[in-house]
Amino acid sequence: MHRAHACLKQFPLRRADMEELRREAEMAEMRRLMAAEEHRAHLTGRVHNFVEVCWEKCVNKPGSKLDSTTETCLTNCVNRYIDTRLMITKRLAEIARKSKRP
Repeated sequence: MHRAHACLKQFPLRRADMEELRREAEMAEMRRLMAAEEHRAHLTGRVHNFVEVCWEKCVNKPGSKLDSTTETCLTNCVNRYIDTRLMITKRLAEIARKSKRP
């Protein structure tokens, strides 16, 4: 007889135990989904922020389409914003890593 089956026969799970395990699994899944949603909302907020900054910087007069100068400005602005955020994130991680050293 397989060891797990023998163990289950010796120590069968009660219905209340099974319900508790099910509730714990549901709560873990809910926490995972909430964390994913919070992450998505955070990213959406960051995108909104750099769109707003770059729009104010680059778009002088909105029209039905962007001229090449405005399009280039927006592209460069977004790229610089992303580069800057990555640089700041890396630097903060480096500082945090150094502060953990004894």
